[in-house]
Amino acid sequence: MSVLDNLAAVRAQIARAAERAGRDPATIRLVAVSKTFPAETVLIAVAGGQADFGENRVEEAVPKIAAVRAARGPAAPVRWHMIGHVQSRKARDVIAAGFALVHSVDSVRLAERLSRLAQDAGRRQPILLECNVSGETSKTGFTAHDPAGWPALLDEFGRVLDLPGVQVRGLMTMAPLGTDHVSARPYFARLRELQAAARARWPQAEWPELSMGMTDDFEGAIAEGATLVRVGRAIFGERE
Repeated sequence: MSVLDNLAAVRAQIARAAERAGRDPATIRLVAVSKTFPAETVLIAVAGGQADFGENRVEEAVPKIAAVRAARGPAAPVRWHMIGHVQSRKARDVIAAGFALVHSVDSVRLAERLSRLAQDAGRRQPILLECNVSGETSKTGFTAHDPAGWPALLDEFGRVLDLPGVQVRGLMTMAPLGTDHVSARPYFARLRELQAAARARWPQAEWPELSMGMTDDFEGAIAEGATLVRVGRAIFGERE
């Protein structure tokens, strides 16, 4: 199947999953994960109406963003999402690249650096707070697997909310590798419960976004309230 066929199939899956969950499919945004694929492949998806793309490495993303922008000319801009781990030394490049949303802010320290750099650039960077809801030591993110630790975790969130150069838009997580849309649901439910706790603590903050779900488990994420699903392999095929 072609990229356009795959894209249509994923959109249909999203619509069916939303219907089962009693949700409007329009409340779920598909982020096509284009890491390792060239600008030419991204442009095929753009031609099929896809507007949001996710990248893992800023050094790969920057020339790709420029190439897509040059090919698109004055057409409506593509929205780029940084979904991979951001090293502190790459934070300046992330801000300079102009990502619409950084999903992977995993510490107060990184948020502080992004805030300073965004202020220097005269902008406010939208971010999500990445949360480790599984407790796996191999994963980055704010420690969020045990609800008993959430009061202290929410204190950390409060420090990020106070930063002038970033705008917290919600939370992000990844289920453990090897889970499917059924076995991943408890992890996604935990993030949704953490979102509810954050909203109760700071009702003035919207916390509208939940970024969770990938190719193997996004239907379960939609059932638990995902507003952003990050799908790569089901659209672009296997990566080399």
